Amino acid sequence: MERDAGSVDRRGDLEADAEAGRRLDRLVTWVASRLMPVRRDEADEAVAGVLQQLRHFFDVDTVFLRRNDHERGASVLVDEWPRRPSPPHPDPLGEVAFDADPVFLASRDLRDAFVLRPRSSNDEYQERIRRGSGVPFVSMAMVPLMGRETDGVLGLVSFADRAWSAEETGALQAIASMLLQLWGRLAAEDELHHQATHDALTGLGNRRALFEELDRRRAAPGRQVAVVFVDLDNHKDVNDVLGHEVGDRLLITIGERVRSMIREEDFPARIGGDEFVVLLDGVADEGEAQAAAERMVALIAQPVTIQGHELRRTVSAGVVLARNPETSADELVGQADTALYRAKELGSNQAVVFDESLRVAAQERFSTEALLRRGLREGTFELYYQPELDLASGRLLAVEALLRWHHPYRGLLGADAFIEVAESSRIVLELGEWVLEEAARQAAEWAERFPELKIDMRVNVSPLQLRNPGLTRVVASCLEGRPLEGRLTLEITEHAVMHDVEQARHVLAELRGLGVTVALDDFGTGYSSLAQLRRLPLDFLKIDRAFVTSLGTVPTDRAVLDAIMRLGAAYDLELIAEGVESRAHIEHLLAVGCRRAQGYGLARPLPAQALEPTLVAGGVDARSFAPSA
Repeated sequence: MERDAGSVDRRGDLEADAEAGRRLDRLVTWVASRLMPVRRDEADEAVAGVLQQLRHFFDVDTVFLRRNDHERGASVLVDEWPRRPSPPHPDPLGEVAFDADPVFLASRDLRDAFVLRPRSSNDEYQERIRRGSGVPFVSMAMVPLMGRETDGVLGLVSFADRAWSAEETGALQAIASMLLQLWGRLAAEDELHHQATHDALTGLGNRRALFEELDRRRAAPGRQVAVVFVDLDNHKDVNDVLGHEVGDRLLITIGERVRSMIREEDFPARIGGDEFVVLLDGVADEGEAQAAAERMVALIAQPVTIQGHELRRTVSAGVVLARNPETSADELVGQADTALYRAKELGSNQAVVFDESLRVAAQERFSTEALLRRGLREGTFELYYQPELDLASGRLLAVEALLRWHHPYRGLLGADAFIEVAESSRIVLELGEWVLEEAARQAAEWAERFPELKIDMRVNVSPLQLRNPGLTRVVASCLEGRPLEGRLTLEITEHAVMHDVEQARHVLAELRGLGVTVALDDFGTGYSSLAQLRRLPLDFLKIDRAFVTSLGTVPTDRAVLDAIMRLGAAYDLELIAEGVESRAHIEHLLAVGCRRAQGYGLARPLPAQALEPTLVAGGVDARSFAPSA
């Protein structure tokens, strides 16, 4: 009977152990189900819930989770349950150096479960616990959160003596591993979020973060936010002359200066190459915002020495207050940008506040942009063609395609009335494609109807089009299947070329490879040097009208014109005079050997159909040119 009773006891112990094991398994499963799906914003609450459950399950007095900061050589409290209502300050348990006592030293490199009981504990550790919680002594089980090194510890504390089984510490180790996985996942998510919301070069917020932050701040009641848009003037020159490494270092320095001068509650961002935006929180009015922007401009404009180069850059800033809740974040930044460009117009190192006059201009700009897009959809654009004539004979040499827009309210408009908006909104790319296609179509039609007429079609290309990688493809498509070899000329401005001479040279060489000729428009306005001119694959120079208009009245202009003619001859370029309006202009141009010209004194731009009599005649009677001025 005694043997039977012993068997029953052992069987009971085994069943109790099995049930205890099953309870531990259920605990681990519950923790896994709680932590695996948790989102970043739920993590703190979920971890607290796990600590609370561990306290209840193991019937202990407190549970803690600590993170090891190996760089600082300290153990940092992440959370505890229950949370102490009024921990002392400074908290002796908040951040503890590893070398403070043997227990914390053990937590630095802990690899296996660590069990502490009162009779075997370290007096320094027990004293630290007494000072932090008022408890005279404790027993504890502590397990590591093991990554490549010990990243932290999970500990359970009893205010009395308590034994811990291997099964219990094993379950705690499994839970610690899940907490470490959660930390790793959250760290990866935080890094991805940081990359998605921060500028990699300066560490400031990026465009996405700026708009999210602006929306969040505007949604908070009683907060007035100012948007300051800052731009370095001509930063591209630094990259072109000194290289991108110096240019990047300059931007990093600017970012540091912006960060150094704003308050903790303000928000800085870099949203473009040399464009920075700062949200100023809690500003009283435009005056305060403008004063802050002016201080920012003054600091950023201070010289910077990089790799032995002293750089001095001028700065412009635009400011707007986010007063109207109906105005979107995108519109606010656009308004600050509008004020920024007004600051650029006023000169160097200026800060301008967006006001009613700028608001009206911005609304007109927005309306024009919308109508331009509608015009492209509805086909309200038309090309007029201005003849280029031989001044001596009146023979038709070429026509220049000039864009006109049938505005729904203002009637027929020349390109000067809308090209700036088309450029800034990039509509000019689509509009430019249409112009090229329509001009090529019309030139091919005339070539078929007037085969004996050998005239060129000249088409203006905007600076943005010239920088667009798809320009060569667009031109090749326009030429395909059309007899326009050597009959299509693209006109580019000096300003467009000087933006990036090497890139322009490459694109122009590609275009000439398609059989297209190239004219440099507005020559003499002062952008290009002779050395740069020689590098470009050009066929024509168009003399700017400013040199033609004053012929006969400003003696030096005749000398300038004569010099330009000699320059053209030296580079084997044909010259075309623009803006010819009087007999005196014609006589002076012929005297220096310039026969190609266009202007209102010769022939006005006309729609294709109205130009046909000139095409049939092959030109105009030179005697009909402008009478003497």
